[in-house]
Amino acid sequence: MSQMADIPVNDIAPLVQVHDYSIYLFGGSVTIAFVITLSLILFVLKKWRARRLSERKRLYHLLGSIDLSDSKRAAYKISELGRIFSADNERTERAYHNLFERLEPYKYAPKVEPFTEEVVGYYRLYLEIIDV
Repeated sequence: MSQMADIPVNDIAPLVQVHDYSIYLFGGSVTIAFVITLSLILFVLKKWRARRLSERKRLYHLLGSIDLSDSKRAAYKISELGRIFSADNERTERAYHNLFERLEPYKYAPKVEPFTEEVVGYYRLYLEIIDV
């Protein structure tokens, strides 16, 4: 047995130092995933805001295209759609309140007269005040 202990072992290489980059790879992967997720969230928010603004434009267009020949129906539609824009600022709130007061006689009577020039003027003024 002592004869085997004297034989040099040539098959086994000495230990080699292995550089471990796994922590850097993990950190880079997490950073890239975070950047991609953040950019997707920002993209979705941007699209959502643009859609919300286009919805507002659509409602403004509906408010501006109301047929004023049918006073009763128009009064209800103006009140309904105008309420959406009344919360924008104090000026639009006051203008909507003035318009709403002038529309009340046209809503609750069974037979109504056509809008007066004063009511149409307040309606046009309210449309001009709204910021879209």
